[in-house]
Amino acid sequence: MTVLLTGGSRGIGAATVRALHRDGARVVFTYATRAAQAERLASELGERATAVQCNLSDAAALPALVERCIARHGRIDVLINNGAIFAENAFFGNDYSSWREGWERTFSVNLFGTVNLTYLVLQHMREQRAGKVINVSSRAAHRGELTFADYGASKAALVNFTKSIARSCGPHGISAIAIAPGFIETDMAAEDLRTRRAELEAEVPLGYIGSAEDVADVIAFFASPRGDYANGATIDLNGGSYVR
Repeated sequence: MTVLLTGGSRGIGAATVRALHRDGARVVFTYATRAAQAERLASELGERATAVQCNLSDAAALPALVERCIARHGRIDVLINNGAIFAENAFFGNDYSSWREGWERTFSVNLFGTVNLTYLVLQHMREQRAGKVINVSSRAAHRGELTFADYGASKAALVNFTKSIARSCGPHGISAIAIAPGFIETDMAAEDLRTRRAELEAEVPLGYIGSAEDVADVIAFFASPRGDYANGATIDLNGGSYVR
């Protein structure tokens, strides 16, 4: 199985690269700026792991990424759209220019980068008559957020995009699901966990914040043939902190 994964240098992405590699997959994963971390991970795992620098917001760079993966391994069986950015962008206390820039920057990576890359990969999956897309969304997609509505909206769009892939591409042998984690022990959540861990843990009926490995193992399951029939679904993974 060959997997192309975005945002693989740290957090959920890096844990997923390790989980997929453990299960025997060949993984090409992207990173934006953390070259040392990405290359260290690829070196640690060996020839079945390849790190590629790629800015997801650069639409012109994405075809080369897809072609590089195919040139190396001959196909792409699973696309995991994990790469994303996050920053506070509150309704109040922000100037108009910063508000707009926050929304545009967030959507350029979290949504447009993902949908453009997915389009390119789908063309190859259609030729194969097989493939799977896993979009890493968020609890924020469903709950509504107080100070980062742009992030939540971008992740909500991914959930809808997942459903569209499932319905439109299923007849071509291509399935899609979304994974929606809550707060997870990652660099992205580090500042919130540092300043209000007790508050965040109190939201979770299980009483603790999940790990990147908790999410990675679920992604790896659905990337495997064991998860093939979950087409169009969104898998909530938040310890019960938000129940739909």
